Amino acid sequence: MDLFSLSWTVLLAAVADLSDEDFAQPSGCTGWLVRDLVCHLVIDAQDVLITLATPTDAEPTRDAVTYWQVTDTPPTGDDPLDALTVRLAAAYGDPGLLKFHLDDVGQAAGRAARLADPAGRVGTRDVVLTAGDFLSAYVLEWTLHHLDLTAHLADAAPPPAEGLARSRAVLEQIAGTAFPASFSDRDALLVGTGRRRATDAERAELGGLAARLPFVIG
Repeated sequence: MDLFSLSWTVLLAAVADLSDEDFAQPSGCTGWLVRDLVCHLVIDAQDVLITLATPTDAEPTRDAVTYWQVTDTPPTGDDPLDALTVRLAAAYGDPGLLKFHLDDVGQAAGRAARLADPAGRVGTRDVVLTAGDFLSAYVLEWTLHHLDLTAHLADAAPPPAEGLARSRAVLEQIAGTAFPASFSDRDALLVGTGRRRATDAERAELGGLAARLPFVIG
């Protein structure tokens, strides 16, 4: 849960430091500008708040790794929810309003996470997890979207090293195998989730794992 707070705090700070011009730059998410990604983070923060306010006595059905739905089909940007996010982001007009809304909802989500009982059970997306596992799962979300945020912004602050390492470990659990030790945590995540294509040299190192890529997390 501490890693959730660290990853989220650093991501919120990175958004707060963006210039208005940065919001019009492409993000690492197919079909989304930075402003669209930031709007998605508002929705993510709302999801955290809603989930932590949805307790249940049911037995957990997922954990921090199995929470994620994994496919091998990269997003195209044409999904109706993705398209809705683009329209919502455009409706803000002033990037300052989007920053304000993310900070407002984001700080509330961070406080709710710090107050949550890790052993308490919560329901979301028709599954049940402990609050601790739910928040741990979101470390991967924050880390991947921090990479998306900074994909074309050379001066933006990167995700914390601890979040990168934890997210790589989760991805390797999903894959059922480790990425080569020569891959940095960042490159393992980018290549592993299809955010960039592996080079010929990287594919050679990946061996049989290369044929299974990407692991698209959603």
